[in-house]
Amino acid sequence: MNMKVYILAIAAFVVGTVELIIGGILDIIAEDLQVSISTAGWLITMFSIIFALSAPILLTVTAKAERKSLYVWALVVFLLGNVISFLSPTYFVLMLGRIFSAASGSLIIVLSITIASSIVKEAYRARAIGVIFMGVSGSLVLGVPLGLVIGNSFGWRAPFLLISVLTLAAIVGIYAFLPKIPARPTIPLKEQLATLKRPKIISAQLTSVLMLTGHLTLYAYFTPFLKTALQLSSGWVSIVYFIFGISAVFGGGIGGWAADKLGSTKSILVIIASFAIVMFLIPAVTFSLYLFLVVMIAWSMLSWAITPAQQNYLIETAPESYEIQQSLNTSALHIGIALGSAVGGFVIEHYSVVDTAWVGGIFVLLAFVCAVFSVTRPASAKRLGQSIPV
Repeated sequence: MNMKVYILAIAAFVVGTVELIIGGILDIIAEDLQVSISTAGWLITMFSIIFALSAPILLTVTAKAERKSLYVWALVVFLLGNVISFLSPTYFVLMLGRIFSAASGSLIIVLSITIASSIVKEAYRARAIGVIFMGVSGSLVLGVPLGLVIGNSFGWRAPFLLISVLTLAAIVGIYAFLPKIPARPTIPLKEQLATLKRPKIISAQLTSVLMLTGHLTLYAYFTPFLKTALQLSSGWVSIVYFIFGISAVFGGGIGGWAADKLGSTKSILVIIASFAIVMFLIPAVTFSLYLFLVVMIAWSMLSWAITPAQQNYLIETAPESYEIQQSLNTSALHIGIALGSAVGGFVIEHYSVVDTAWVGGIFVLLAFVCAVFSVTRPASAKRLGQSIPV
């Protein structure tokens, strides 16, 4: 594996930290800024919406830019967004900081994926993508639990200061170790987006949307779920997040390995089917913390195992437009995050936080239907260009 992939994964780790870190401290933010928890949840929802919209747009606008310089400037804007969040006196200013972070973060993640998948041999491509998402999931190991500890000890602003420091370190690392990478020949956006007319592609992207919608319906409100369903203290909540994060890191790596060894199609179907079963099991095992942890570990691993297989499947299906497909898939993931956090908020306000698990499971079942539809569609013989470089 090219060592530069791991450098990109470190930067992805920083971005992943800022995206979901507030999921564990929503109650603290809501109390300090005098808004409801569901309103505070929009800090996750809006981040995901901006992330989803920005990824394909910014990738197209910056198509001719040298990739290393573009990466560094994206990190600088990301740093600015986190500084604004740290200093924000009101909910509106905090939301503004989140928007800056989301737009720049979307470009950072897409650049990490596309660069990583193009600098390794084809046999290691899914694993390289898996390493990037191990960086994102790795942010859950340290980011979310550490955010909980720091947020509870020093206030909700402190985690944003930590992220700012980590971003400075990422800027130095990318500048020092990543070589200059020229832009690829540009294919008009209209031609690239035309691939979405293919049922095989659009259903694959919809699979990602529904999968993440189901996941975030519960995960965006995991802290109140743990406190309500299992009566856990703040200290135990941090421990549970830590276990979740470790499992997620292994899940991303296992997902990439499975896609390379077993094939993307088989991996996708098995992972989504297993994920649906686990989602429905979660509320049924809350009577026992230890049994819940076993099921939660499977939930965490599966939630991150799907992405390397899905990204590799899109590369195999549409190699002529792999950059825009990976970008659109990143957007699809964040549309799912936005929908999931919104659906979860609706469930909490009208029913119970415990109901978020089985409601999320329904969306995962719909994702499985879309996946089956996609993999059974014939591949198109039409290509816009050559296969991706390695």
